[in-house]
Amino acid sequence: MKEKPSEWIAISDLMAGVMAVVMLMLVVAVVQKSTSEARYREELANAKSSKGDPLAKMMQSLSAKVGTGDAAGLMALDRNTNRLTLRDGVFERGSACLTPDARAAVEAVQSQLAHFVVDNPHARILVEGYTDNLPVNRPVIDYQRFCTVYDDNFTLSAARAREARRALIGTIDEVAARRIVVAGYGESRPLQGLDPADPKNRRVEVQFLVDQ
Repeated sequence: MKEKPSEWIAISDLMAGVMAVVMLMLVVAVVQKSTSEARYREELANAKSSKGDPLAKMMQSLSAKVGTGDAAGLMALDRNTNRLTLRDGVFERGSACLTPDARAAVEAVQSQLAHFVVDNPHARILVEGYTDNLPVNRPVIDYQRFCTVYDDNFTLSAARAREARRALIGTIDEVAARRIVVAGYGESRPLQGLDPADPKNRRVEVQFLVDQ
C-alpha cells in the first residue's frame, strides 16, 4: 500500500514530461508557420512583380529612387499600402508652393508615375493633402507668394495636393492625367499615434491603385 503514492508520482512526472514535449512541439509548429507565411508573402510579392503586376513594378521602381539623391529625406514609400508620402518639408510654411528641393525630388520620380498611368489603362493615382490642426488665423489671399488662396486647413491641404499633382503630371497627356485626382482632408486625419498639432501631420500622400 505504501508503494502506490510513488506510482502516482511517477505517472504525474511522466505526464508532465509529455505535456512539456507537446508544448515544445506546439511552439515549434507556430514558429514554423509564421516563418512559412512570411516567406510565402515575400515569394508572392516577387511572383507578382515577375508576372507584370503593375503595382508591384511601380513600388519596386520607386524604391530605387526614394531615399536617394534629390528625394532623400523628403519622401517615404510604404510598399504595404502602395503610398508615397511627401513630408512636411516639401512646402513652404503656410504655403502650397513646393520648395526647390521638393520640386526636384518630385521630378526625380515623375517618369515612374508617367509609365504607371500611361502603360496601365486601369491605373489611378490619388493625391491627398493633410495638415495639422493649428487653425488659420486669417485668410491668405496673396496667390503669387503662397501659390493659393485659403481661409482654412481643408482649402490649404487641397491646394498642396493640387500643386503636388501639377509637379507629378509632368509630360503626361491630358487623357491619362485625368486619372490623377486630388483631395484635401485638412486636419481630419492625423497620423496614428501623433498629436494632431504635430507638424509631421502636414503631408501629401500619393496612393497608387489599379481598378480590376
